[in-house]
Amino acid sequence: MTFKRNMNSVLVVDDNADVRMTAHFLLSDHGYEVIEAESPAQAQMSLKNRQFDFILLDMNFTKDTTSGSEGLAFLDWLEQAQVSASVIVMTAWSSIELAVRAMQKGAKDFIEKPWENQRLLHVLEQQAKLRLLETENRALKALNKIHNTSDELVVKSQAMNELMRKLSRLAQSDATILLTGENGTGKSSVAKFIHDMSTRNEQAFVSVNMGAIPANLFESELFGHTKGAFTDAKSQREGRFELANGGTLFLDEIANIPLEQQAKLLRVLESGEFERVGSSKTQQANVRLVCATNADLEAMIQAGTFRADLYFRLNTIEMIIPSLKNRAEDILPLCEHFLQKHAAKYAREGLFLSAKAKSKLKCYLWPGNVRELSHVIERSVLLAEDKEISDDDILIKQSTAMLGLSSQARDEEFGEEVMTLEQGECQLIKTALIKTMGNINESAKLLGVSASSLYRKMEKFNINKFELGNN
Repeated sequence: MTFKRNMNSVLVVDDNADVRMTAHFLLSDHGYEVIEAESPAQAQMSLKNRQFDFILLDMNFTKDTTSGSEGLAFLDWLEQAQVSASVIVMTAWSSIELAVRAMQKGAKDFIEKPWENQRLLHVLEQQAKLRLLETENRALKALNKIHNTSDELVVKSQAMNELMRKLSRLAQSDATILLTGENGTGKSSVAKFIHDMSTRNEQAFVSVNMGAIPANLFESELFGHTKGAFTDAKSQREGRFELANGGTLFLDEIANIPLEQQAKLLRVLESGEFERVGSSKTQQANVRLVCATNADLEAMIQAGTFRADLYFRLNTIEMIIPSLKNRAEDILPLCEHFLQKHAAKYAREGLFLSAKAKSKLKCYLWPGNVRELSHVIERSVLLAEDKEISDDDILIKQSTAMLGLSSQARDEEFGEEVMTLEQGECQLIKTALIKTMGNINESAKLLGVSASSLYRKMEKFNINKFELGNN
């Protein structure tokens, strides 16, 4: 990635107008955007209104003071306010001790006044490169977590690559994201990816299954409780909003919140305020919210079981997680991932999938998505008698392994009876030939095979295309 110096902004904090003007002229001439502040208080106001890449900070602001206490206090404030700008401190006194203390409090480097122009420019450029490396390393760290620890996030297909690109960008904001899609598609892993790619990735990621919380414990689980707040409250307990403070709170199965509890969640989302059960002290929640559901929330609003105002608060950005049948390129990589995972779990290393087993796995439509695939591979690891996992070890319903046909088409063609793979393959060839009126090339395209391969299959199953029209 190319380093672009002219994208950087600098806040110059110094009580001497001449110093500020000199810095302004020098840095502006070299492509920096420069804002001036004559005191730490004025700098704080600027930092509340916008972000800066760098802060050039004087350490003394009171006349005849050389202790640097004002600059050190400002560094403490920067840490508490979680300001991400890189700080370079300035001092007119050659005090190594003060520079060390400043760097212990978070400053990145220091220069002496009066400075050498090339020295100041060099320090800023080096810090800009370091900031860029930190950003790239954070992204790589998050991506490595996906490849090393995630069960669901295999990013091979175009659909998943596009989703990851969008989420990588959205993760940098604090916008609330609603993840939707079928059961088992990996929404919890996507939520963790959003956290890992965000600026909050060093803070807590707290996941809550809203469908598993009894209605009478809803407030206690989310907001915490004090000792004695109710019969079983034998000690004080932090709620999920407190545990996730500064980080990300993931509310899974959001549609399962009882209607009477939805208003309580809406209040904390709108105001950021809540109270522990049994306490009147109002607390502030600083969390990035990610929610997930497989339900149709708009239909629930029409039915009166989900609040419209809560829905609009939750779906600032809605991202649909593709089902496994729509990301077929990920099936075999996921199979290999789960095979390694479950083989290690059951001490059965060295297992591998046969060609027929792979074909069977690829043909299945996976109504249970990634979760179902994991369970199928786990069973095959337990059942396999040899190192090679055969198609017989893959226990899935063969009647639904019909190469992309809709459930309605499968029912029309084959009924509900389970058939062998050969029976299914024969019926598929007949169906394709009927639909194309016996055109071999078109039938081969429909089936995803070559014309010569189709001829061999027809010979194997003794299929005569001229007889099909009479059936």
